[in-house]
Amino acid sequence: MAKVQYSGVRESRTGRINDLGTTGKEAEENFKKGCLKRADRSFAQGLQCQQINSMAALMSLEDAVFISHSPQGCVGCSIMAVDMFRVGQAHRGIKNIRNPRIIVTNIDQKSVVFGGEEKLREAVKKAVERYHPKLIFIYASCASGIIGDDIDAIAADLQKEYEAVIVPIHCEGFKSKICASGFDAAFLAINEYILKREQLPKEEGLINLFAPTTISYADQKEMERMLSLLGAKVNYIPFYSSLEKIKRIPAAEASTSICKVFADEFMKTLWEDYNIPYSHTVMPIGIRNTDKWYRGIAEVIGKEKEVEEIIAREHERIEPLVEKLKKRLEGKRVFICGGTGRSFAAAALIDDFGMELVGLETPTYDEDAQVDIEYLNGIHKDFVLDIANMQPFEQVNLVKKLKPDAFIGVPEWAAKLGVPTTHVLDGKRPTMGYDGLLFLGNKIADQLENPGFNKKLAKHVKLPYKDSWYEEDAFKYIAGGN
Repeated sequence: MAKVQYSGVRESRTGRINDLGTTGKEAEENFKKGCLKRADRSFAQGLQCQQINSMAALMSLEDAVFISHSPQGCVGCSIMAVDMFRVGQAHRGIKNIRNPRIIVTNIDQKSVVFGGEEKLREAVKKAVERYHPKLIFIYASCASGIIGDDIDAIAADLQKEYEAVIVPIHCEGFKSKICASGFDAAFLAINEYILKREQLPKEEGLINLFAPTTISYADQKEMERMLSLLGAKVNYIPFYSSLEKIKRIPAAEASTSICKVFADEFMKTLWEDYNIPYSHTVMPIGIRNTDKWYRGIAEVIGKEKEVEEIIAREHERIEPLVEKLKKRLEGKRVFICGGTGRSFAAAALIDDFGMELVGLETPTYDEDAQVDIEYLNGIHKDFVLDIANMQPFEQVNLVKKLKPDAFIGVPEWAAKLGVPTTHVLDGKRPTMGYDGLLFLGNKIADQLENPGFNKKLAKHVKLPYKDSWYEEDAFKYIAGGN
């Protein structure tokens, strides 16, 4: 059991690197030697903020209102989570599709001087009057953190007036350069203000399945199908969840997650506070990772024999179809960009299809990434590794030099270079489990065989970089870390 409560800031865990430019083999060797040190960039082009991850993690909860105690601009990039929420409603058969209920306190210059407490109080009042929610989440921001508004004290005071559970979340952007810290901030607040470390009787067969916003409904059904084959009942949280489902978390016999970056830290907390065992997550993309994910949770609930029988049946079903896809994809060179869990999973996936990894971009390197890198170094030739939280200037430099046949991941920049792209961060289509593997493989193959749109796009769109930049070392602005 942990003696010191986790702070919610991922840099507080030793061995996490968030600025690095190297190769897969060098990263593996230097990490083993303890020679990977935190570096920094003397120039950075944007950075994903942890506040948006805190908001996106919970934005689809039923009967909830989300108050961003911030300037208006802080919720600008929530549009992706809003889109996923709307699409998810359509996929789940909801007829009257709505947006999440977001209120911004609009901190301005006057608020910076005199404080924004009254604006926050007014926002909570309006949230109750308009929506009558069961849950109100208050998100801190850089601005509210800097001026020192005490959102905890305000929430505690307002809780005396309203029935809705008011949950303050400390996701100030300046607290962490690792944007996934925003997930931890949201879950720590849920533990503190909703679960409150209260013990519940265990429900036989109940498993917490943690899933982020970017998981499609098809993926949810596939994961629930796989767990049901083990005789499990699934508490799918927090995406498309509710206050009642959140409160059931301590009653579970075990926990697992679809994305290790999303919930592994929280599952450690659940083990410490509620004695809920969990499986260490790999994202179930591709045959290897799906098998590993499945075996992990089966071991926790004592279903090792049953899971091997199920895996054997699934392999018998999908392997002939994978071989057909392999004929369309074998030998193609790939650059991959995505979150830490998804990018490493996609890098393992392409081995199923006989593709070659030439470059990998992901936000964080740690012990879990080291395990994946050791595996990837065993199946791929030396590939470039870029540890970067949204640095597109490095990505376009690398893609231009490496000239991959395909790009898998967040596609905008590579698409404008004319490279066939496939989005692996896809909340609209299957990517997970055995069925998702086949869909994703076909999608990659179709894109490679029909690259016309991207080629035309490259002819008519100019990226905001000088031609001289493409001749430079992509990692020239990474300082330190030696």
